[in-house]
Amino acid sequence: MLLAASFCYLFYYTGRQNFGWAIKGIAEDLSLSNTQIGWISGTALVFYGVGQIVSGPLGDRFGGRRMVTLGAILSCLFNWITSFGQGFWTLIIPWSLNGSVQSMGFAPGSRLITNWWGHGERGKAFGIFTFAAGFSSVLTFACSILVLEHLSWVWIFRLPVLLMPIGALVFFCLVRDRPEEMGFRAPSDRPRGTAVRPHGQRESMYAGSREVLTNRRFLIASLGFGFNNLGRLGLLVWVPVHFLGASWKADPGAGWVTLALPVGMALGALAAGYGADRFFHADHLRLIVLFLVLASVTMLTMFFVPKDHRGLGVALLFLAGFFVFGPMSSFTALGAELLGRSLMGTGIGLMNAVGYGTAAVGDLVIGVVMDATGLTESVFLVTAGACLLGAVCSFSIRR
Repeated sequence: MLLAASFCYLFYYTGRQNFGWAIKGIAEDLSLSNTQIGWISGTALVFYGVGQIVSGPLGDRFGGRRMVTLGAILSCLFNWITSFGQGFWTLIIPWSLNGSVQSMGFAPGSRLITNWWGHGERGKAFGIFTFAAGFSSVLTFACSILVLEHLSWVWIFRLPVLLMPIGALVFFCLVRDRPEEMGFRAPSDRPRGTAVRPHGQRESMYAGSREVLTNRRFLIASLGFGFNNLGRLGLLVWVPVHFLGASWKADPGAGWVTLALPVGMALGALAAGYGADRFFHADHLRLIVLFLVLASVTMLTMFFVPKDHRGLGVALLFLAGFFVFGPMSSFTALGAELLGRSLMGTGIGLMNAVGYGTAAVGDLVIGVVMDATGLTESVFLVTAGACLLGAVCSFSIRR
């Protein structure tokens, strides 16, 4: 079941992480500034975050199997529509709609994982799950580099996303929302600080949302996740812009340097998921703070390293990806501990809404700063500061 869900998510996020690779072509062919591109990317993240508020409770109510499948198919469709855009408005509208349907994936999927694994194994389960999502960045980066070497930027929105319906079909056929549907017993655990509801009892959507919104520690955790997400997505969207430079067509090898970032993200998710249970004894807050501080230091170092120092750049990009993506699975597992299984979809929906709203602001800030300073490496200053703020938030809710 976990392998089938991970297989789906391996392809799911190719429909959202490909935008950074199209930026250079969009800017040149359609004469858009970094600020305008920041608005396009940031608005899509806002739609993604708002969609999480809806898809989270719906995942709690109706299960994630159908929602994840439908979201993957619709995302493939909106990517194709985006590829025909000829200006600011014809890009921002379909790409924002793509963000809204992409929101049908993570919160319902996280609820599904929570249903199947208990407290002692949840870190490893979410680690494998987010490893697949992280490795989708490797797939997206590699496919985008190959597309740009032979075709135009519009095909970035057309070819890699054809894998999404394949993953959705596997997910729909093999995955079930609860262990009981396959004759297994549900894991029984009592998350710390959480009351366990009787088996089968469901909150109304209103009551569940109210309970989530009044959990102060969970709200602070969501803000910490927001800063973490700003750092992660800021790198995914703007690192290709930094390394490709103005002469990116004359130096295609520069694009392959950036592949170190998603490789580090994928391995960071897997290592953190395993390490949270094995070495931190499911104390996810300790891992989150440590990784975010190290991510901030790594990104700050990258600001001072010229991009033509490719050996050092590859190493630092790998470490930045490793440390910035590692805490993602721990934030999700932490949400399960603070809220309990029955509110997992609603809670993760809210956490993602905060996370992607923060990242949307970050995308716009990075674009404005780049235009104002003319320095593409300013992305590392903004993301380093965001990771440090995420560490401060997480430390403040220490048990």
